[in-house]
Amino acid sequence: MKLLILGGSVFLGRYIVEAALAHGHEVTLFNRGQHNPQLFPEVEKLRGDRNGGLDLLRGRRWDAVVDPSGYVPRVVRASAELLADAVEHYTFISSISVYPHFRSAGLDESAPVGTLDDPAIEEITGESYGPLKALCEQAVEQNLPGRTLVIRPGLIVGPHDPSDRFTYWVRRVAQGGEVLAPAHPDWHTQIIDVRDLAEWTLHMVEQRQTGLYNATGPAYDLSIGQVLETCRMVSGSSAQLTWVSEDFLAEHEVTPWSELPLWIPQSDPDMLGFSDVSCAKAIALGLAFRDLAATVGDTLAWDAARLSSAEAQASGPQMRAGLTFEREAELLHAWHHRT
Repeated sequence: MKLLILGGSVFLGRYIVEAALAHGHEVTLFNRGQHNPQLFPEVEKLRGDRNGGLDLLRGRRWDAVVDPSGYVPRVVRASAELLADAVEHYTFISSISVYPHFRSAGLDESAPVGTLDDPAIEEITGESYGPLKALCEQAVEQNLPGRTLVIRPGLIVGPHDPSDRFTYWVRRVAQGGEVLAPAHPDWHTQIIDVRDLAEWTLHMVEQRQTGLYNATGPAYDLSIGQVLETCRMVSGSSAQLTWVSEDFLAEHEVTPWSELPLWIPQSDPDMLGFSDVSCAKAIALGLAFRDLAATVGDTLAWDAARLSSAEAQASGPQMRAGLTFEREAELLHAWHHRT
């Protein structure tokens, strides 16, 4: 299969390329060459900006295209329009953020998506991200009706994650000592290893599947306590988990999801089912999940390798998500001395 990937050098796109090459497919990458340009020297690389610079794709043909880098409807529409007669199948990587709320558990692909008062806006914010992704989905389907696969992942985790939202917990628990943990160990969470998502995405492309699919996991109820205990087991850490209340976190203005990844306040009625999204449709078509310990172990090894690099030693171990040591220490002190 001749496969075009729009992006292909960062996280999910990177692993889709790896999976495609392992399956013997012929891969072409179209991107700006700004991230990991040394990757995949054996594949064809077309350098261009999809925001107004698609000319290198004109007159070419591929069997399928995978788009993991689309966020702005205008830009995605331009790609879909140009490629409508150049590919048989278009896969768009979206997000479960397209849903405007998660007021109940088991939300599936039939739920309505969010909208914008002004669909022409292009600024990506916490409020606009989901509706913009939904408009991107629609733009692809309008241009390739019946030939579009839309995948809506939740939190994607694993090696090379640029967000650090899962890696924060892997590293922090491995460091040991007293670890501040959010609210209650039994609260549900959902994650998917990037490699599992990449393999399943490629499988769906190979089968020319179409339609909408939520894609997170695992296939069983996973708690945040299980995640942190697995981090402790895999790393051999003696970390002590201190579970602090949601009221305390709110009082001290701890930011959910960014300062404390995986934590979504249960006091928000719109988010009660955020970690209980139904992925039954994708699982029925082969979406499978590796053992959590494997994801933790591989993430820990990757994080250790990047910390040992000269660049990391120069810039320090600051992460893109999670509490700093100083902030965590302040919060733990306040928790233990509350009245």
